[in-house]
Amino acid sequence: MAEPNFPEEPSDFSVTPGGPTFQLFRRLHLSGDNLELLDRRLVAITLTAWLPLLFLAVLGSFAGGPGIRSFLRDIEVHVRFLVALPVLVAAEVLVHMRVRPLVRRFVERRIVLPPDLPTFNRAVQSAINLRNSVLVELGLLLFVYSLGPWLTLHRLTLVVPTWYAKPGAPLQLTLAGFWYVFASVPIIQFLLVRWYMRLMIWFRFLWHVSRLNLHLIPTHPDRSGGLGFLGRSAYAFSPILFAEGAMLSGLIASEILYRGASLLSFKWQVGGVAAFFIFVILGPLSMFTPRMYLAKRRGLSDYASFAQDYVEGFERKWVLDRPAASEKLLGSPDIQSLADLGHSYGMVRAMNLVPFGLHDITRLAVATTAPLLPLLFTIFSAEEIVMRIAKILF
Repeated sequence: MAEPNFPEEPSDFSVTPGGPTFQLFRRLHLSGDNLELLDRRLVAITLTAWLPLLFLAVLGSFAGGPGIRSFLRDIEVHVRFLVALPVLVAAEVLVHMRVRPLVRRFVERRIVLPPDLPTFNRAVQSAINLRNSVLVELGLLLFVYSLGPWLTLHRLTLVVPTWYAKPGAPLQLTLAGFWYVFASVPIIQFLLVRWYMRLMIWFRFLWHVSRLNLHLIPTHPDRSGGLGFLGRSAYAFSPILFAEGAMLSGLIASEILYRGASLLSFKWQVGGVAAFFIFVILGPLSMFTPRMYLAKRRGLSDYASFAQDYVEGFERKWVLDRPAASEKLLGSPDIQSLADLGHSYGMVRAMNLVPFGLHDITRLAVATTAPLLPLLFTIFSAEEIVMRIAKILF
């Protein structure tokens, strides 16, 4: 791969289009060079994970087991493979569109200065190499198939026969159960750990960037020295959080509908999951805090010195000395400049020490918990929910 020429044309770097799986999809005509053909991938992957379960469950019914009846009642499975799985696949396009321009912004906005461009270039190339690594994805696949089936079988506890197994020690898997444990579940587990690896690659790249001598401006309107786009871009990863929330909602829905649990009994689990994934997405951005702190401290010192010189001159001219008769204090540009200086100093003092704010946290929290909203109908009636929403909005 050719070395990008950042001083003239910063290269586009994205964590999604690359690696053996991406190349396999291209050869199967399920993806283009820039993640086109999303509809084909959605259909192919979703049907590979879910449709055989339906077919084999029907066969199980003919064999005299619960089969199709218990399969159609398994909300957790349907939410996992018909909601969460397609979202994880479709998230590639959103992340590609939102994250790819960020590399350019570091250079185009002169946050990374020319002397640091070679180091910045090497950080990009290192991230690309890791993204495209065959060994990394083989390791993920090995991890999924060595640990995934064991974890799946370990959490399956049965009292009565179901579509995927019969009670016993060990469990007696049906044909649908074998596909579920050794095909369907590993597919979604592989997609998840692949996303976690992509997040690691992205944050590793940002860590290398945070070590550079960044040109941060403490009076920048984003109140983050110019790095506010990092917090806003984190919303690109919200589909991953939505998929995690959907899988949690499927699990809770099964507990509520078939075991008599209450939604309120899961409030700590829901809050913990939301807090954990928000921290996973936004927490690593605190790596820029040392640079932002130094920029803020330097800005306060520089603006304090400049302000001292200005107000001393203002005091001499307008307070201690008598101004010329032709000069009027009212409407003088000196007054406006003094006000502007105070505003600039206030912006430096208000500069954040992390490149994200409360609104970024809120958006990610909403994305994580949104799949759980339908479960509110297990506690409140539709009329009560509408009234509560109306009270909040109006």
